[in-house]
Amino acid sequence: MTDTALRQRRQGVAITAGAFVIWGLFPVYWHLLKAVPSPLIIAHRIVWSTLLVVGWLLLTTRLDWLRRIAAQPRALGLLALSGVSIGFNWGLYIWAINAGHVIESSLGYYINPLVSVLLGVVVLKERLRTLQWLAVGCAALGVAWLTWSAGAPPWIALGLALSFGLYGLLRKIVAVDAVAGLGVESLYLFLPALGFVLWSEQGHGGGFLQGWSLRDDLLLAFGGVVTAVPLIAFAYGVRRIPLSLVGILQYIAPTLQLLLGVWVFHEVFDPQRALGFCAIWIGLALFLGEGLWQSRRRAAA
Repeated sequence: MTDTALRQRRQGVAITAGAFVIWGLFPVYWHLLKAVPSPLIIAHRIVWSTLLVVGWLLLTTRLDWLRRIAAQPRALGLLALSGVSIGFNWGLYIWAINAGHVIESSLGYYINPLVSVLLGVVVLKERLRTLQWLAVGCAALGVAWLTWSAGAPPWIALGLALSFGLYGLLRKIVAVDAVAGLGVESLYLFLPALGFVLWSEQGHGGGFLQGWSLRDDLLLAFGGVVTAVPLIAFAYGVRRIPLSLVGILQYIAPTLQLLLGVWVFHEVFDPQRALGFCAIWIGLALFLGEGLWQSRRRAAA
């Protein structure tokens, strides 16, 4: 590996890991906005992140990014679906954080990779190896145990995992630049979100500039930055490191969320809940180990 390639790889690792650290610390940020209704937080998040992402794209490529995607009607339709999927994921996540479900939210992102694997099997007709099926089985046992011990399925975790898994599947199918695709997705969500913000300011629960504190207003506006920056950083970093390494780094975020849920927000993490998590962690360890083993075999061959 040349010095330039090695330097780019190190940069890729640092930037990708930084994106996952930001995502892992999100519960603290959204918890600071607990005084603002969750639907309004997500609406402001969409509005401000759209202005930032589209502004960046217009500044760097003018309208070329939009013309390239507009020439692909299928891509426009798929990005509309992926935009709805990620919008639902953001909304459920913010509501869950401010409703005191940080640990269950972390569970959603632990099982998300295995949900993505199953979507690949069902939709893309991919085939799993024996250890991969065993990993999925361990995760399924963990979810079943959590359902039995709590008396109800972990709907929040499953909703987060399925919506983000669907988002990843759609973005895999549509072949467009990561940031440009995010820009189109944001444009689809922008007008409904802006309309809801403006309607709420007409005496329907809004308090931007008048009602909420200046701190809340600034946090809402800066929410566009904390939404767009890790996504752009991830898109930059993931191109410079192996996908197997991305698979390992992605567990930074749910691990930080779990630690925050236990140590900062003091949510319950009793032995029964820990047992369900352990089954899922075993499944993830099998999945990652099998993937690394196959990568080394291919590299050796």
